[in-house]
Amino acid sequence: MTIASQSPTQALVAAPAPATPPAQRPPARRRRRLSQNRWGYAYVAPFFLVFGAFSLYPFLYTAWVSLHRTSLSNIDGGTWVGLENYRNLLQSEFFWNAARNTLTIGILATVPQLCMAVGLAHLLNYKLRGRTFFRTVMLMPYATSIAAATLVFAQLFGRDYGLINTALEAVGLERIDWESGTWSSQFAIAVIVTWRWTGYNALIYLAAMQSIPGELYEAAEIDGASRWKQFLHVTVPSLRPTILFTIVVSTIGAVQLFGEPLLFAGNGTTSGGSSGQYQTLGLLMYQQGWSNFHIGQAATTAWAMFMIILLVVGLNAVIGRLRARADR
Repeated sequence: MTIASQSPTQALVAAPAPATPPAQRPPARRRRRLSQNRWGYAYVAPFFLVFGAFSLYPFLYTAWVSLHRTSLSNIDGGTWVGLENYRNLLQSEFFWNAARNTLTIGILATVPQLCMAVGLAHLLNYKLRGRTFFRTVMLMPYATSIAAATLVFAQLFGRDYGLINTALEAVGLERIDWESGTWSSQFAIAVIVTWRWTGYNALIYLAAMQSIPGELYEAAEIDGASRWKQFLHVTVPSLRPTILFTIVVSTIGAVQLFGEPLLFAGNGTTSGGSSGQYQTLGLLMYQQGWSNFHIGQAATTAWAMFMIILLVVGLNAVIGRLRARADR
């Protein structure tokens, strides 16, 4: 049979089907990018898993608990109370007493701590013999555990056999009951905090001082400025951002102060002394949750501490922006 004699239907069937175009593969560059992205996500996934499990989830769960009336014995069966826990907290004398104590101890510890840190950093900024040794020694208090440091200082501030009271008697002064007095106990705790953190802040200031251009000191010396004037008019102005940073960090640390007042009395009491004279916000939160079993109140106190820290960070951001505008 010839082609001309085929019917149209037969001709249509006999016609070969058009070839299917081959599937286009993604360019090699795109494939490499997708592969690199997958590896990048795989590398950062453990961090986000740990962050979500141990930071984000407790953060959100604490917010949920703060809106319920619940106890440690029945933590999942709380009653919804809304903002009642926050209203009770603001009306509680224990909260305001702990807030005042936290503020007082924070001021007593932060101000002398940062002043001494600037002075030590200024001394170490000179070419002294054994600078590395002194820098290492200054970090030793920071490396010491809170428990060990507090227990040692508790013995030093002991009423009957403490070394400090013995020294006071040697110069004709009366013994001081450091633990029972309001100002004396807060001063003693501030001394512990100052001892632990002065060296750490001094090294931060030292790193900032070493980044100051030497031409500024040379110009000041040519103008006849003494070492003291160079420190006041060159070093301190250059350290303002670092000083502001350490103030914020020290304030956050003061709000979270817990170990030193807990162990200062030597018995691990959470009341902060016989009349709560050195009970901080951290101690109050611990007492509400683990001594009184009021988990909802403890979560509310924790969120109040978080809001205070957030306020401090916000003030730092505002001050930083104002300084940046003033420098333009």
